[in-house]
Amino acid sequence: MIDNYGREINYLRISVTDLCNLKCQYCMPAQGVKKKRHDEIMRIETIEKIAQAAVNIGIKKIRLTGGEPLVRRGIIDLVSRISKLKFKGLEDLAMTTNGLLLEQYAADLKKAGLNRVNISLDTLDPVKYHKITRGGDLTQALKGIEAAQKAGLSPIKINVVLIGGFNDEEIVDFVNLTKDENFEVRFIELMPLGEASDWDKSHFLTGEEILHRVPQLIPLPTKGKIGVARLFKLPDSKGKVGLISPLSNHFCHDCNRVRITADGKLKPCLHDDVELDIRDYDEDHLEQFLMDGIYGKPVQHHILKHDYIPVARNMNEIGG
Repeated sequence: MIDNYGREINYLRISVTDLCNLKCQYCMPAQGVKKKRHDEIMRIETIEKIAQAAVNIGIKKIRLTGGEPLVRRGIIDLVSRISKLKFKGLEDLAMTTNGLLLEQYAADLKKAGLNRVNISLDTLDPVKYHKITRGGDLTQALKGIEAAQKAGLSPIKINVVLIGGFNDEEIVDFVNLTKDENFEVRFIELMPLGEASDWDKSHFLTGEEILHRVPQLIPLPTKGKIGVARLFKLPDSKGKVGLISPLSNHFCHDCNRVRITADGKLKPCLHDDVELDIRDYDEDHLEQFLMDGIYGKPVQHHILKHDYIPVARNMNEIGG
């Protein structure tokens, strides 16, 4: 599917819930979120139909997100249903998770057809983890990573939101995780949206900070489009390091994705409040719903403009 600017859109992120078992400071308000009524959240059957429609129009990759997708009732069944679309053109089915429930679910997810996971992990310090997540247990997250490895949900990508004054002193520690394990540690620039929209500028570091702290990183050659992450590796390491720089080095010209929120809103761009409501479409016209969203993608975001107004939703509402 080609959008109005010649970009091939082949990647769909579907949020299955805005609820989470953590309350990360940049993602969710301290009081948490009010649970939506059952009729305000997309049914499992609707998500399956969206996935089917997406593959019909050329989507090759689907990622399930949240909130925390593993708190959604019926998630294993949903993975099983969507994975059957691999016979119709789907090439990759992945999930973004905080990892706390992977010890319980990793084997079942793999058996149901999930290919791999991205695991959000912003610190390797248990005290800081408890603080940034407002109560989380780092030990459980690390057990989740081990369970994902054992189940074969690989390659495992570890998503680290880079926050100045919080985890920038752990950059070397995160990079060193790639020495002996086939992890891709991805440093993501903190974005000014939702809870973080009014944070002090000192917290917003660029991806170049990684290269400054770890100058021995070697850039990896790219094939075709650069994509979201610029990839590097340590000499003789098993894994990779990715830099995702939506602010300092935006990749809008290569953006290949659209998102659907748990309450059925299609977002052509993460950093824009424009949304299409699935309730405006009959379920027999979901392909049109998706195509309208794709054709509605802007040429790029405007985060760095002086008059930019941050999007109203928090990340737990949008989907990672």
